[in-house]
Amino acid sequence: MAKIPPSQEARLGDDAGAGRAGAAPARAAGSSGALETLAAQLAATAIERDRQGGHAAAERELIRASGLLKLSVPTAYGGAGASWSAVLAAVRKLAEVDSALAHVFGFHHLQVAGVLLYGTPEQQAYFLQPTVERQLFWGNALNPLDRRVIARAELDGYRIDGVKSFSSGSVGSDVLTFSAWHKPSGTALIAALPTRAEGITVNPDWDSFGQRQTDSGTVRFDHVRLEAIQVLQAPGAAPTARSTLRSQVAQLIMTNLYLGIARGAFQEARRYVREDARPWFAAGVQRHADDPYVQERFGEFWLRVEAAQALADHAGLKLDAALARGPSVTADERGEVAVAGAQAKVLAHRAALAVGSELFDVTGASSTAARYGLDRYWRNARVHTLHDPVAYKIRDLGRYALLDQVPEPTAYS
Repeated sequence: MAKIPPSQEARLGDDAGAGRAGAAPARAAGSSGALETLAAQLAATAIERDRQGGHAAAERELIRASGLLKLSVPTAYGGAGASWSAVLAAVRKLAEVDSALAHVFGFHHLQVAGVLLYGTPEQQAYFLQPTVERQLFWGNALNPLDRRVIARAELDGYRIDGVKSFSSGSVGSDVLTFSAWHKPSGTALIAALPTRAEGITVNPDWDSFGQRQTDSGTVRFDHVRLEAIQVLQAPGAAPTARSTLRSQVAQLIMTNLYLGIARGAFQEARRYVREDARPWFAAGVQRHADDPYVQERFGEFWLRVEAAQALADHAGLKLDAALARGPSVTADERGEVAVAGAQAKVLAHRAALAVGSELFDVTGASSTAARYGLDRYWRNARVHTLHDPVAYKIRDLGRYALLDQVPEPTAYS
């Protein structure tokens, strides 16, 4: 394994779950049993935790103990080596019961993807072997639209100063991927550091009305030293078609979050109508589920969910195929992944918002009681779907359909 800089050797993985007294033994990563167990554990407290917000420290330890943090890490580094379509399916499953913790889980794997797509074999070993051995939890401070973090060259590395917002999973993380603006080149560098490195402060100041436990704090860098091996993409480096697939991993994680929200909302509405709801007096039926108008609405919900799921599955397989091509993947092949991802994201976006809000039309007034927590589906979908405007995805699809133009690679396309 590559040598860890002496100043950070003690910090890389300090206090991670593997070294904590009482940490549960990891289950076999990637097993359906581990995922089902974790989903059930998160579901048991999801409604109350959504109401409270804040840092879900205990639930993050459940994720760590599940062994699923190593799902996307290649077997060469001790990971499970799962396909990205399998990782996305796991995100979707968790989002059905708890989209905030699914977000934290998905963004952990997004940072692993960044190491795999940007990093050299030496850097991959440097970061990913400890990730598996110490069960490290990764967070994100790579918001590309926020250029307040500045990188200044110093000897064979950099000094980092500034503040980064919308840093998903940063609170409670062990390692952070981040971007910093390099003024001389007019470009950003991308790097990773232990969250507890000297000079890094994570402020738990996320206060949106949805996705309340995504640990999306504000990260401050005060004269932080960055070693050369920790720089995954140097300033001015030309991205390859393969490296730009990171944004497609990010987009499909979001897509499967939205799809999971839609599926969870559908399932809870279905349960409520079958078990708790009473029919409207004018319906002339004994059971609310026998009302033809209720059945019609559920048919519409199901169509939205099934269509979004079909496109999400298709896009996941396209991503797998492109990544399997390795360095030989072409810009056009990358563009086809972006088209498939945009299609899936638009439908998942619409399904999550529609089912999450319209379910009350069929569940009725009593379903708005706080104990059911049915409002969380729409709130979580509404907050997260604002990450990047869906109108620009539809524009990209229109350009492709009309002019055969694939989306230009950006952090969002």
